[in-house]
Amino acid sequence: MPITIIVFGVLLLLLLMIVFKVNGFIALVFVAAVVGIAEGMTPLAAVASIQKGIGSTLGGLAMILAFGAMLGRLVSDTGAAQRIASTLINAFGKQRLQWALMITGLIVGLAMFYEVGFVLLLPLVFTIVAASGLPLLYVGVPMVAALSVTHCFLPPHPGPTAIATIFGANLGTTLLYGLIITIPTVIVAGPLFSRFLKNFEKSPPEGLYNPKIFTEEEMPGFGTSIFAAIIPVVLMALAAVCELTMPKESGIRQFFEFVGNPAVALFISVVLGVFTLGLRNGRSIGDVMEMCGSSIAAIAMIVFIIAGGGAFKQVLVDSGVGDYIANMMKGSSLSPLLMCWTVAAMLRVALGSATVAAITTAGIVTPIIAVTHTDPALMVLAVGSGSVIASHVNDPGFWLFKGYFNLSVVETLKTWTVMETLISVLGLAGVLILNAVLH
Repeated sequence: MPITIIVFGVLLLLLLMIVFKVNGFIALVFVAAVVGIAEGMTPLAAVASIQKGIGSTLGGLAMILAFGAMLGRLVSDTGAAQRIASTLINAFGKQRLQWALMITGLIVGLAMFYEVGFVLLLPLVFTIVAASGLPLLYVGVPMVAALSVTHCFLPPHPGPTAIATIFGANLGTTLLYGLIITIPTVIVAGPLFSRFLKNFEKSPPEGLYNPKIFTEEEMPGFGTSIFAAIIPVVLMALAAVCELTMPKESGIRQFFEFVGNPAVALFISVVLGVFTLGLRNGRSIGDVMEMCGSSIAAIAMIVFIIAGGGAFKQVLVDSGVGDYIANMMKGSSLSPLLMCWTVAAMLRVALGSATVAAITTAGIVTPIIAVTHTDPALMVLAVGSGSVIASHVNDPGFWLFKGYFNLSVVETLKTWTVMETLISVLGLAGVLILNAVLH
């Protein structure tokens, strides 16, 4: 019966979001309450569980998401992202433009949300296409693939960071594993896949974008720009390496564990960004603080959807469903990693939102970790991989890609949907190989 109720809850979530177009946060909280009461909780107990889930989820994430959004806005609005892109493109030359844009997407994607990075970098892609005469998709897909890969594999992005928080996974370890999987995945889904898209002759759509192109004087230097964008990843990776190679008593390990804590690393990055990208580049403190403040409004709904997923997870735990699932898994031969990927993939196809699919999956499969002793960092990456598969007409990202690349629905299915599926399947393969090597 508990499993039947979960299935009913997920179907209700699909109905609310797909048919009735209910906001993701409202739908998740409502379904969490319905499932909790159906599982035998009193209404007051269900409300208390929802509040506990929201509080515990945001307690670990609020600082990370806020500082991450601020850093992304600083990199974007000071011209640092444009500096990174233009410098790499000049360095790689016309013959290797795809690789330059792929690296740009990876660097910029680490510091900002997928949609923000997409809209920010597409005008640069259009400019390169006009100057080089190369096909639009051939040039643009490597950059889009890189943004998508960072979105599902690499903390401090909100998706993998939220799942890691729910699973209790070390974010530094998740980042290291994610980087290992990212490199082959983005090469195949980006430059290699885009070679098959030369027949899609498209021009940038008229009047769709009005980019802010910074002058040479307005942009910070390349070293300053790239340092600001990647410093949180460097600090988190160093902390993970120290944790794997040094004893707990080591002062060096303790120092890097502190500065490599995701919230601390991002805070350090924002402070450095305020000075290096803002004040040293001639902007007033008021202008820089306006950038930081306005960035929070842009992520508010994402934060609450993640919180709604945390509420759903807590109800499943407090109602005893988690223990029921854990007991079921004791005798199961199905790989927990494959199960995570499959559940996330099914929800992604049905719901459209990768974030909602990932967070909902995390709530359902969390009990499996304690029973199977599966590496929680690999579980994070398995869920992230599943959550991007087969994007289609119910995914806002599908329409964003269609609009900016001037494609028909069928053409978008042949390009964007195939690319996202490649990322998902390659991600799963990487997780399973890593699991076999490490364990």
